[in-house]
This record gives sequence, structure tokens and C-alpha cells, in this order.
Amino acid sequence: MQLKEIERIQTITSKDFYKKYFKTQTPVVIENFIEDWPAFTKWNLDYMAEVAGDKEVPLYDDRPVHHKDGFNEPHATMKMSEYIALLKREPTKYRIFLWNVLKEVPTLQKDYKWPDFGLKLMKGLPMLFFGGTDSYTFMHHDIDLANIFHFHFQGKKEVILFDQKQNDYLYKVPHSLISREDIDFSKPDYKKWPALKKANGFKTHLNHGEVLYMPEGYWHYMKYKTPGFSMSLRAVPRNPLRLGRAVYNVFFMRHFDNLMRRLKGQQWIDWKNEQAVIRTNEKLGIK
Repeated sequence: MQLKEIERIQTITSKDFYKKYFKTQTPVVIENFIEDWPAFTKWNLDYMAEVAGDKEVPLYDDRPVHHKDGFNEPHATMKMSEYIALLKREPTKYRIFLWNVLKEVPTLQKDYKWPDFGLKLMKGLPMLFFGGTDSYTFMHHDIDLANIFHFHFQGKKEVILFDQKQNDYLYKVPHSLISREDIDFSKPDYKKWPALKKANGFKTHLNHGEVLYMPEGYWHYMKYKTPGFSMSLRAVPRNPLRLGRAVYNVFFMRHFDNLMRRLKGQQWIDWKNEQAVIRTNEKLGIK
């Protein structure tokens, strides 16, 4: 993989962000953007345990997708206080994924402001993500192909991004939002996955208080180097083709995939994983 460092800037106006990064669909890390948020000083694991400790949270790990798994169905649940104690005690693969701040802990809304990036953000969908040391998300893109602003808190997180032009090289699994789950994007095996050598993307590490802009439909792999958490805010895609694809994903693709899981069982999952390799190899003339 050819990965270049994501540009890092100190701060930016909404006008300059819109012109330089949104219009060009270029990722960027903004290092000093939320110092005036109460969350900048308050948000850490201990604070989350204090304000949300009794909440039952959905947990995910890195096990391969099984046909019995529903779309984004959690693998386990735990009280937030117990989960944070686990994060602080030892490495764990369990992550919290798409946890809605607005719905679950309304008091946390007082700790952040709606930023002005020149885009209309979806105010009903502020999502939190937690992870322990060495836990990671599979390489994927979001179902709505949104513009994503990813605010990181506590610890350090490794990030690898690809735009949609790299689809041919990523062993994309058909009828899904992921690449092959057995690819380690932090240490790729090019003998097993030779197409990855042709992929051009971006990389960075996020620290407390930094904001990552991920343009529409960007693939992302995230690995927690230390325990930590992030909040994502999003805006709908402006590109008509990506917006149309998002509508297709939400209203057809995921329902078709769930139907095929019920009809075909694990055979459907295995076929999709095989096709990810076959289709990638065919496009690149790899035998």
C-alpha cells in the first residue's frame, strides 16, 4: 500500500475548510479546534464511567461475520462502568460502535458545540466509539457514504483511509460495506493479498482533541494504540452518484444481504468472501 500522511493543520475557518478540503474531498486533521468545548478537558474514560456507568452498552469484537449476525448486531453487552474498568485493566477486543450520545446520555450534549464546517450536520446522529489497546475496526466505509468529522478523546488511534477509487484493490466484499476481514491493514501480507500493493491511501495517528475529516464514502481502518474513544458527526454526501449509492445501500443492499443470509446461511457469507478475491484478481489480471 502506498500511504501518505494526512495533512495536519492547527485550525481553520469554515470558508477555508469548505474550499480547500470539502470541495476537493481531501482528508485533513485539525489539531486545535475544540479547546473551547467543555469536552476537551472533561471527556476521558473516568468521566464517561461517571455519567454513563449504569448504561448497558453494545460491544463488538473482530470475529468474522457469521450468517446469523444481524446488520450491526452486537456480540455482547456490558454496563459502561464495567466496560471502562475492562479497558483500563487489560487489552480487549471489545469495542463500542455507533453509540448515540443524543439518545443514551443527553447530558453529554452540554459538553460539545456543533461546529461550523460550512456543511449541514445531521444533529440526530452524534455517535461515540470506544476501544481497548490493539482493538480495531475492519476496513469499511459507512452505509450512507457521509462526510465524517471524527473527534478523538484520550489515548492514540491509528487511522488508514482510502477513497472509493481504490475499490478494485481492497478485496471489497460484494453486497456489503467491508473488505476481507482476514486482511491485517496495519501489517498487510502482500503475498496473500497482492492487489493491496496498488492501493493509494492515507494514514495518521489521532491524539486527544484532534479532529479528522473523512470525505464522502472514504474507506477507514482504525486501530486503538491505547484505550480511548471518539465522537463522529456527519453530513450527507453532496455528490449525486454517492448520494444515490447511499440510498441504495440503506433501502436495498442491507435488506437483500439479510435476506440472503436467512436463505443461504453461511454459504452466502463464504461465497461473498470468495468473490472478493475472484473479482479483485479478475480486474487486475492476477491469477
